[in-house]
Amino acid sequence: MVNALIRTVLGDVEPRLLGLCDAHDHLFIRSPQLPGQELGDASAARAELNAFRSVGGGGVVQWTPYGLGRRVADLPLLSRASGVHVVCATGLHQAAHYSPELLESLRGGLAEVFVSELTEGVGPSGIRAGLIKVAGGFHGLDAHARWTMTAAAEAHRATGAPIAVHLELGTGALDVLDLLCGALGVEPHRVILGHLNRSPDLVVQRQAADAGAYLAFDGPSRAHHATDWRMPDAVRALAEAGFGDRLLLGGDTVVAGARSADGGPGMPYLLRRVGPRLAVELGEELVERVFRENPARAFSVEWR
Repeated sequence: MVNALIRTVLGDVEPRLLGLCDAHDHLFIRSPQLPGQELGDASAARAELNAFRSVGGGGVVQWTPYGLGRRVADLPLLSRASGVHVVCATGLHQAAHYSPELLESLRGGLAEVFVSELTEGVGPSGIRAGLIKVAGGFHGLDAHARWTMTAAAEAHRATGAPIAVHLELGTGALDVLDLLCGALGVEPHRVILGHLNRSPDLVVQRQAADAGAYLAFDGPSRAHHATDWRMPDAVRALAEAGFGDRLLLGGDTVVAGARSADGGPGMPYLLRRVGPRLAVELGEELVERVFRENPARAFSVEWR
């Protein structure tokens, strides 16, 4: 893109300044689906960013959307103190994460909420979101997913913001692309598909990459998922098929116990262990591309 910028919580920056990037993670998140496991401690978030910075990290994309405890007003201070660029999201997760009353209040105006948060700022903070996060269902799209994705496409057309999609257990990628890029006309390279590592279907992954979408392999913080040990095979297969420029890596830390200070892998694990593991098998040039060049393109926008 010409004159494209990445919208961080400290303002728009040139893509090259993002540095080595955790393309999908959370500094704050609160949901009834995670009772008692909220990420809500600003000091812990700062420690995690500092730990990520200590291993060379330069940018973190927080996928926490509307209504899930983003604590957007805290993000600029954390970014400035740690020296790590932070991108925050607007958007809406699956219906199970919200009260019926909140969802009803958004009927008829969801796209406008997304556009406002991308252009005017989130609430009174004035801090603008840099991407739209939505979610699919298990092997399909329910009415809620279609509603939120339709609103996301409308907001994308108004702003150019990329759309990041939570794939439930890694499934439904092609249904998402059929809706967003087929029926709703979003260009595939503006769509980022998350959690593909949780359903290690190499055929579907290749089809999604061939369509032009970005593929995010995220979640080494998750136990009992097909993550670390299968992910290198998927990344290698996609790279050898010519899709090395479509790959992203993220940590997706969603509970306090997954943070590095609490004994979990946390954000630093991506650069401390995942990156070197991939470099042994795939070479440092590809790993550099996945951590630096690909997110710089995936999250950059000629803001409208």
